[in-house]
Amino acid sequence: MTILKRGMVIDVNLDPTLGSETGKIRPCIIVTNDIYNERVPVIQVVPITEWSKKKSLIKTNIEINPTEKNGLSKKSVADCLQTRPIDHRRRLIKVHGRIDVDKIIEINQALRVVFELN
Repeated sequence: MTILKRGMVIDVNLDPTLGSETGKIRPCIIVTNDIYNERVPVIQVVPITEWSKKKSLIKTNIEINPTEKNGLSKKSVADCLQTRPIDHRRRLIKVHGRIDVDKIIEINQALRVVFELN
């Protein structure tokens, strides 16, 4: 069994969805802390979607370039507005890698904006 850590990029089956929720199988970034990740099956993830100029202008979208470390194959954005809980025992498909610490810091800031945290 894979030990899930904050900042890991994993493929997740986000279906079924309703309305404008992000769906299908797609990479996501784990944003819950490692204590929760080790102890409970429900973790919080930020979906990753294809990069576009329009998406890159949204304050809560974080650009991520593909690297060997993160395992992504194309320029993408982490959509922090679409953060959602998943049961990793049912939805996890595969582990890609990890994002860099500087991107985790940017995601932290975007989540502060989304949830209006200081």
